[in-house]
Amino acid sequence: MQRNVLEYLEQIVKQVPDKTAYANEEMGYTFRQVYDYSRSIGTCLNKGSFYKEPVVVFMGKHPREIVTFYGVIYSSNYYVPIDEEMPWHRIELIFENLKPRVVICDSSTCQRLEQLSFHGEILLYEELIAYASEGSVLDGIRDRQLDTDPIYIVFTSGSTGVPKGVVACHRSVIDYVDTLSDILGINQGTVFGMQVPLYVDACLKELYPTLKFGATAYLIPKNLFSFPLQLVKFLNEHKINTVCWVVSALTMISSFGALEKEIPEYLHTVAFGSEVFPMKQYHLWRKHLPRARFINLYGPTEATGMSCYYEVDREFTDGELLPIGKPFRNKEIILLDENNLVPEQGAEGEICIRGTGLTLGYYNNFDKTNEAFVQNPLNKVYPELIYRTGDIGKLNEHGELMFVSRKDNQIKHMGHRIELGEIESAANQLEEIKCACAVFDQIKKKIILYYVGELSKAQMALSLKEKLPRYMIPNIIEDLEEMPLTSNGKLDRVLLRERYQNKNQTCSS
Repeated sequence: MQRNVLEYLEQIVKQVPDKTAYANEEMGYTFRQVYDYSRSIGTCLNKGSFYKEPVVVFMGKHPREIVTFYGVIYSSNYYVPIDEEMPWHRIELIFENLKPRVVICDSSTCQRLEQLSFHGEILLYEELIAYASEGSVLDGIRDRQLDTDPIYIVFTSGSTGVPKGVVACHRSVIDYVDTLSDILGINQGTVFGMQVPLYVDACLKELYPTLKFGATAYLIPKNLFSFPLQLVKFLNEHKINTVCWVVSALTMISSFGALEKEIPEYLHTVAFGSEVFPMKQYHLWRKHLPRARFINLYGPTEATGMSCYYEVDREFTDGELLPIGKPFRNKEIILLDENNLVPEQGAEGEICIRGTGLTLGYYNNFDKTNEAFVQNPLNKVYPELIYRTGDIGKLNEHGELMFVSRKDNQIKHMGHRIELGEIESAANQLEEIKCACAVFDQIKKKIILYYVGELSKAQMALSLKEKLPRYMIPNIIEDLEEMPLTSNGKLDRVLLRERYQNKNQTCSS
C-alpha cells in the first residue's frame, strides 16, 4: 500500500530518468535531476534539525520551486509555498501564523525576504542542491513517516481578511491523484500546460500525476495570459495536450478571437473549474476542438483539490449551465438543508463532503477548523467528519450535481432572494460581451454589474431587461477595458467591490 507521495518519483525515475519532468520557457529538469536535487534538500534539512514543521518555500513560479517541495517532503517537513507576487501584507500575516524557523529562497527572492522581520534560518536553493544526499538518513525518515503526516499548507482567503492555512497529508493527496489521473486519462504521453501559480492547491493536478506517470509539465509564463494568440502558440510549440485551468483563462482565449486565428492543435483534454463556464464561450471551444474531451471539475481546497467531475457528454443551449456531475471515487457529496436534512430531489442544499480526501484542517486555528469540519449530522452512532463547503447545490433531472452559488453570493434584494451568478449568466450570453461580474453593496442594497464588451451601458441595461425580472436588473452598470483577475486567474470580486466603494466615497466627498 502506498503511503508516501514520493513513491511516485522513486518508481518513475527508474523508468524514464532522462525525460523532462518540469520545464518553463527557458529550462527544464529531468526526473533524475528532480530525484537527486530533492534528496539533497531533504538531507540538508534533516542535518539542520528541522523535522515535522512548516518550511516556507519563497520563490517565483519555476521548476526549482517544485523540486524544493519534494525536498521538504523527503525531510518529513511540510512545505508552505509563498510567491513573490503575493501581496506583502498577506505574506506578513502568513508568517505571523506559521512562525517558521526556516525559509528556502533562491537567488532572486533572497533579498525580498529581508523586508520581513524574519529571524530564522535562510537557506539558498542553489546551495541546497549541491549538498550530498545520504540514503541512510532519508531511509530512516521514511520508516517513521505515516500516510497521515502533513505534506503542505496552502493559504486560502479568510472571511475576516486573515488567510487560513489548509493542511493536507499524504493519504488525501494520493487518493486525489490516483482518481483524478483516471478521470483525465493521464499517461506517459501527457504534456501539461500549467496555468495556476504554485502557491495554490490547484497545481496538484499537474505536479503529482507528472510524477506518477512520467508525464511532462510546462509552467506557462503568467504574462502570456494577457496575449491570447501568443499563449496558443506556446501550447503548440511545446505540444501541450492537457490543460487544467480556471475558466477565465479559457474564456480569455475564446472571447478575444484567438481560436479563429490559431487552434491548439495538440490539445485533447480540457479540464476546468473554480468558476462557471459561460456556455457561449464553451461552445466556441467545442467548435474549434470538436474531438477534445471537456471535463468540468469542482472542489474546495479543504477536501484536497477537486471532489466532483462531469465530462461533457451531451449538447447544451446557451442558457444552460454545465453540471459538476458526480463525486470522485472514495468521496461522497451530501446536500443538507437549513435543518441538516437531505432536501428533496431538485431542491437546494449546502454541499458537504465526506471521505479520505478531507484535509487535516486549518493550521494553528482550531476554532475555524471545528466550524467547517463537523460531525456528519446524518450519522448518530460514531464520529465521522464532513466538510461544509458554504456552496449551494442541487441535483438535476439526470441525478447530476449542479452548482448554484456560494452562500455569500446569495443576496436579498427588493424582497427577493437573488443569485448574482444568474445576472452574470444573462450578461455573458450576449454576443457582444466577453466577460461579466456582479457584486452587491450590502449597505446601500445595490447590485453593480461590471463587464468587458462592445455594448454601451445603456444597451447593456436594455438587453438585461429582456432577460431578467425587474428586481434582478443591476442598479449600476460599469464597463471595463479588462476584467481584474486574482493571481490564480479567477474573477477578482473583492477588487471590484473595493473599486465601487472607493468610487462611491470619492463621489460622496
